Amino acid sequence: MGEHVSKPNTTLEASVEGTFFRDINVEFLIHELKDPLSVIETAVRLLIEKPNKYGVLTDRQNKTLQRALKNANKARDLLADLLEVGRSDSGCFQCFRFDPMVAVDEAFMAVLEATDNRLWDVLQEIGPNPARSAILERHGIYLSYSMDNTFGEMCQDETKFKQIVGNLIKNGLQHRNSRLEIRLIRQGNQLIVDVIDDGPGVDEKHSELIFKRYTRLQPSVQLSRTGHGLGLAGARILARHLGGDITVKSRKGTGTTFCLTIPMIFPDSR
Repeated sequence: MGEHVSKPNTTLEASVEGTFFRDINVEFLIHELKDPLSVIETAVRLLIEKPNKYGVLTDRQNKTLQRALKNANKARDLLADLLEVGRSDSGCFQCFRFDPMVAVDEAFMAVLEATDNRLWDVLQEIGPNPARSAILERHGIYLSYSMDNTFGEMCQDETKFKQIVGNLIKNGLQHRNSRLEIRLIRQGNQLIVDVIDDGPGVDEKHSELIFKRYTRLQPSVQLSRTGHGLGLAGARILARHLGGDITVKSRKGTGTTFCLTIPMIFPDSR
């Protein structure tokens, strides 16, 4: 008789492995990933921005490092999305009073820093004055709200609110042809943030697909609104957790409007 060789219980091993991954503290893991990513991002920035200290780069080296920095930023944004969605799913909200106009402006500037560092530098130097609007308009960006007026304070989770608005702005900048408009409107107890681009648009039959996590539209559609990470899917999840929603109005070839509607007061904080 041949020697009996016991076979591994693959079903049990898979079950144990699945339990292990379910038990991992995802928030802890994300925080652990953010630190080395921050080190990489800082190191690349120093190589690009301090040639006197680290040596002058060739054009090819500069382009390679710029690409690495861009993808490090994308990874950082993905981790931030995952962290906030995970906290929302766990019912973790930190609601404080804040000015929504200031929050939207800060979200816009954070996106601009990651996508157009030169324009961000110019705006940082001049500060919030009328000249800023003129500079933005020359770049096709229109902010339809005034920092001199007030919408009243919101009582919401400011971090998640900025995350939502930032994703919408980033998406608009990515897909516009030459124009992006950001509008704030208050209707009663609701704040409405419209982000309007003049990009290729989306067929109505595909409008809901862009909100599905990790779903990419077919190449024939000529548009991938999900991009890297959770993107619009994560933004809608967060908006609904805050008592709001995101809708889209678009036709192929005519641009797209994303509309965030969110209560001024978080539903559970009344």
